This record gives sequence, C-alpha cells and structure tokens, in this order.
Amino acid sequence: MRKKYKFPYFYLAFISILMYLPFLVVVVFSFNESKLPTIFTNFSFKWYKELFYNKRLLESLLNSFLLGIFSTLASAVIGTIGAVGLAKTHYKLNKPVSYIATLPMMIPEIILAMVFLAFFSLLSLPFGFVTLLIAHTAFCVPYILIMVSSTINTLDKELEEAARDLGASRRRAFIDIILPLLFPSILSGSILAFAMSLDDVVISVFVNSPYFVTLPVRVYTQLKTGVTPEINALCTIMLIICLIGITIYYILSNKKEKHKHD
Repeated sequence: MRKKYKFPYFYLAFISILMYLPFLVVVVFSFNESKLPTIFTNFSFKWYKELFYNKRLLESLLNSFLLGIFSTLASAVIGTIGAVGLAKTHYKLNKPVSYIATLPMMIPEIILAMVFLAFFSLLSLPFGFVTLLIAHTAFCVPYILIMVSSTINTLDKELEEAARDLGASRRRAFIDIILPLLFPSILSGSILAFAMSLDDVVISVFVNSPYFVTLPVRVYTQLKTGVTPEINALCTIMLIICLIGITIYYILSNKKEKHKHD
C-alpha cells in the first residue's frame, strides 16, 4: 500500500493563503466603517457610497474602461488579421515576423514606456488618449495573435476548400466558416488584452496627460498622500469584474479544448 504524503497538501494550502489572503483582507476592509486599515469596527457600505461620490476616481475608472475597450478592439482586429495572414502565407520571414510581434510581451514595461515616450516626442504627438491608445494596442496585440494563431493552425484546411468548392468566395468562406471557429480564441485573447490594458501603470504614466488619467495612474499618484478605504471598495468591485472575466475565459478555453478533441 502506497503512503499518502501530506506535504503537497500543506504546500498547496500555504501557497493559496499567501496568494489570496491579501485579496480577502482588501474585500473585508472595504466593508469596514473605520478609516483605519488595521482595525475592523462595524460592517458598513460607507466607502462604497463615498466611492460613488468621488468624481475623480469614477472618471479615471471610466477612462480606463474606454481605453481598454478601444485598445482591445483595435488589437483584436490587428492580431486576428496578423494570425490569419501568417497562417495563409508561407514566406521565409513569417517566423521572424511572428517572433517580433510577440516582443512586447517579453520586453520589460519600463523599456517599452521609454520607447513610446521617445517615439511620441519625436512625432510631436500630444500625450493623452491617442498616445495611450497606440501604446496599449501595441502591447495587447501579441495576446490575441498568439491565441488566434494556436487555434488557426489546428483547423482543418478542407473546411475552407469545401466552402470554396460550393461556390463561396474566399471572403465569404472566411466570414462564414473560419471566423466563427476563431471567435472563442479572439474573445479569450481580448479578455486577456483588456485585463492587461486595465492593469497597466508603467506605460500609462509615461504617455498619459493630466486631462486623461487612467485608474491605475490615479491610485498610484494617491499613494503619496495616503490611500483611503475607497480604494478597497474599488478594488473589490474590480476584483469581481476580473473574476467574471476569468470565468468566461475558463469556459471558452474548455470549449476550445473540446473542439480540438472533436
């Protein structure tokens, strides 16, 4: 009879506590009536009410969502077109291009931020929503490109050929046959891209303007004067949104795996 070692269970419990205890503390203290971050007095929705009266935080949250949505849409189009183009063509430069396209994921953010700062300054482009959109789209494209490329390489090429034999044009075959099969991967990559855009601080600090401030930058600047429990409430709301996004991503990933096996 094989012995059952308990160490893996203790290790898993330790890592889980280490990773998720801070999240639990933030959620619990978002309902704390006291302003002190160390003493829980009474259960209250006070800081959620204060949050909805804080125009700066809400404006920054709206800015982050708008930036995330537009940069995700742009990167979804660019990433999907790039993945399809790399899969349909057989040039010698395809592999180097695919490696170069994923570089923004591997280069440290501080280097990317300095590059964008120098580039936009060279073009005399005023910092604000446009510069943020270009920068966020640039580092979001690889997430969608990788997700779509991994799916399109597993698709049966005969599906498109059958559609062409039945009289469909290349464009019609792509829209009716290929695109629906790629949609789960596009959506999964878009969720990751949106999360990365929403979370970005370093690049946004370098290329934003005083007139368009994203939420992470707003929270970062408030660290100098002290963070109020309103941030705990805001973090709890965003955590719930992220959990919903992760759940959707998990469901789509499972569907994609089933599609591969089928």
